[in-house]
Amino acid sequence: MQILLHIAIILLTIAAMEAFSWFIHKYLFHGPLWFIHKSHHTERHGWFEFNDVFSLFFAIISLYLMWEGRLDLNYSFWIGLGISVYGMIYFIFHDWFIHNRLKSFKSGNRYLLGIRRAHKIHHKSTEKNPSEEFGLLLASKKYFRQK
Repeated sequence: MQILLHIAIILLTIAAMEAFSWFIHKYLFHGPLWFIHKSHHTERHGWFEFNDVFSLFFAIISLYLMWEGRLDLNYSFWIGLGISVYGMIYFIFHDWFIHNRLKSFKSGNRYLLGIRRAHKIHHKSTEKNPSEEFGLLLASKKYFRQK
């Protein structure tokens, strides 16, 4: 039964990270932290961009929480693991599939294509505003219609 609680904490953390990421992307990254995030809206020269500091920040938080909960595998360990899993999802979906940081894989999956369309709309603007579609795993229904 304990494993079900751990899985629930991980899944809830992933859901919370999606909501939190949407919020900070819209109100901080396209707000006062634009000076960092704008590197993500311009052509990348090399593998890294200044915007990657955000991923590093969340990785540090995740590792800290897992370290804190390592001895008795308390809730902080599982929250840290959930943040880490969200980071892996972010890398696969965003950096690999959408932005092709590695050789991209092709997919005809309607969900993946919808997420890619929404993200491309987000990147239509190279400016702080206007912008739309701030989520990673969730997007407006209109992007999932077959095209």
